[in-house]
Amino acid sequence: MDALLKNVDFQCKTNNEAHHTNEISVDRLIVRRGQGFTMTLDLQKPFDSSKDQLIFTAATGEKPEQNNGTMSVFGIPDSAAKRSASAKAVWKAEFCASSVQQKEGLSLEVKPPVDAPIGKYTLSLKIGEKESSLGSLVVLFNPWCKDDSVFMPDDKKRQEYVMNEQGVIYKGSKFFVLGASWDFGQFEDKVLDICLKMLDLNSEYKKDPAADVAARCDPIYVSRVISAMINSDDDDGVLEGRWEGDFSDGILPTCWNSSVDILLLWQEQDYKSVKYGQCWVFAGIMCSVMRCLGIPCRVVTNFCSAYDANLSLTIDVFRDEEGVRTPETEDSIWNFHVWVEGWMKRPDLTEDGTYDGWQVLDATPQDKSEGVYRCGPAPVKAILNGDTHLKYDVPFIFSEVNADCVEWLVQTDGSKVQCSTDAKKVGKKISTKCVGSNKRHDITRTYKHKEGSEKEREVFKFACSRDYDKPAYCDSDGEEAEEGMGCSEGEEGSNQNVSLKFEEVATLMNGNDVKLNLLLHSGDGVTRQLSIKISVQAMKYTGKPAATIQKEMKEETLQADKDLSIPIQIPHSAYGTHMSACDSIKVSAVVTDKDNPENVYLLESDIVLEDPPISVTLVGEAFLGQKTTVEVLFKNRTTLTFKDCCLTVSGSGLFKRNVVKKLAELEPDHQARFTVDFAPHKVGKKTLLVDFDSSLFRDIKGSCIIDVQPKASESN
Repeated sequence: MDALLKNVDFQCKTNNEAHHTNEISVDRLIVRRGQGFTMTLDLQKPFDSSKDQLIFTAATGEKPEQNNGTMSVFGIPDSAAKRSASAKAVWKAEFCASSVQQKEGLSLEVKPPVDAPIGKYTLSLKIGEKESSLGSLVVLFNPWCKDDSVFMPDDKKRQEYVMNEQGVIYKGSKFFVLGASWDFGQFEDKVLDICLKMLDLNSEYKKDPAADVAARCDPIYVSRVISAMINSDDDDGVLEGRWEGDFSDGILPTCWNSSVDILLLWQEQDYKSVKYGQCWVFAGIMCSVMRCLGIPCRVVTNFCSAYDANLSLTIDVFRDEEGVRTPETEDSIWNFHVWVEGWMKRPDLTEDGTYDGWQVLDATPQDKSEGVYRCGPAPVKAILNGDTHLKYDVPFIFSEVNADCVEWLVQTDGSKVQCSTDAKKVGKKISTKCVGSNKRHDITRTYKHKEGSEKEREVFKFACSRDYDKPAYCDSDGEEAEEGMGCSEGEEGSNQNVSLKFEEVATLMNGNDVKLNLLLHSGDGVTRQLSIKISVQAMKYTGKPAATIQKEMKEETLQADKDLSIPIQIPHSAYGTHMSACDSIKVSAVVTDKDNPENVYLLESDIVLEDPPISVTLVGEAFLGQKTTVEVLFKNRTTLTFKDCCLTVSGSGLFKRNVVKKLAELEPDHQARFTVDFAPHKVGKKTLLVDFDSSLFRDIKGSCIIDVQPKASESN
């Protein structure tokens, strides 16, 4: 301390508890805007309130200014501060009502304004002509403050969407929804500083640091910065995306369990992008950063998610005569796509709050928004209403959840026949984790009206009319096409009294042969001679085929009013090598009526194979700071030997860094047993995550909830 001060006590533990930041630190002052914090000043001489004045300065950024809210001059009495008339984001200070002033000790309450830019501040004090530095603090958004633009009135939701460090991210397909635990870890060591560094590395800051820091008062602006900085496409953002090819110079996207691992690695690499990620990883990191900075956030998965390359609000899918997809357009339907929703007001759209609430944000680099790879915030209410004229990126997200799908058959002569249109295929089982539990919460109705309803079709037409003058269905030359015969694709379809359906014969487990039946039924009293072409493809989750596994063609007679069952078997020896880089298997059947060749029936199904089970068990109980053990069991149920086996164990509040255990190989019908010791560093319910990797099965996930108690001596 200097000549003015003996000591400054920021009362970090008490203040941080009151500001819900004590999970980050109790040794460093971290507060939320719109809420006061207390501090004690011990001065070198007694303070005389009748004649002495305290003039404080709070400043953030390299070039702080009162006129843009990055610097505030305030005091006791406040009239002595001599602020600029155009000063923004004004801080306040007052003596604590209950404070007892003895000698030179002063107890004060300081309040950052509700519109203060978030970030790291320096605080100084001037008494007379002498100025002293008091220290630094961090100011975050405040979802507990009703005047903050991220205010969330429901405390249970605040606990879930701001405070919860563990979550569930949904993957798989609409037929098989798989929830995988994810460690957000937003309050772990170093994460806050990494998030603040992220803001200072963004391209807008590099162009104009003063304007960028001033704009950090607005969660709309901050969320767009985060969306851009999570991916590496325009800068050295956190994560580089890769969806195919060689991953050997980085880490497979499926390996990740935790945002913390990636953020720490980014910092350790001097903020050079980490390799590699895909949509759920981008979303997991973005959720961590948003929650850390105080913006309520949740991860959302959209199954059968459309990628509409030309924003026509239709997805054109082309197939050859055997049902195999051909690369005619960039349009595709992903098995699933993952983004986040952030909670904030949207005064930039309307003054009445119509579009306040959940906003879609997507850090996966798909298309540019205002010249940068980012997406959102787009109001969920605007997507529901088809308000495609609103910012940001509403048309793109509307297509993801509600585009119409048009199926084409490309014949041998190159001509295209429109096989089907499907207004119900896109945007299924839109899912997020429930508040207070690990159950799945279906939020599809917040994005779209009931499929096939008059309201849903009305909104679709309205959305097309706002920004687009293209026909709803057009071929590759842009001309309207005449719809042909056929059934809509899916698990089950029918057309002209012929129904098709895939039936599982056995559990679809990775490592086993896949066994299905194609069931056909003719209910109109007509016997048909059919040509049946069945194709099996290994598919990336983005809806792009990686390889054709097998094809077969059959000539069959479908008797009138009878069932026809055609067995389909896909040996593990045929599909196994493709599954390390693929997410699912697509089985397609193209059935042609030989007597009436214009009658073509199409059926397909996405098969997501279940991973073999992995057991994770806590041995005994878990206490803060005391050694405990977890046991992991995995059995090789195949006839092949697993090589290069590796187990990774992690979890916020449980491990500071991941624990890795290796096993050279695991023979058929043998069991691997791993024990891992650790000492939890946070109390409460924590999620321990495991990832088992090998030459044959990539990244089998497991988890268990560990309820960490205070130290045994403290709990008695």
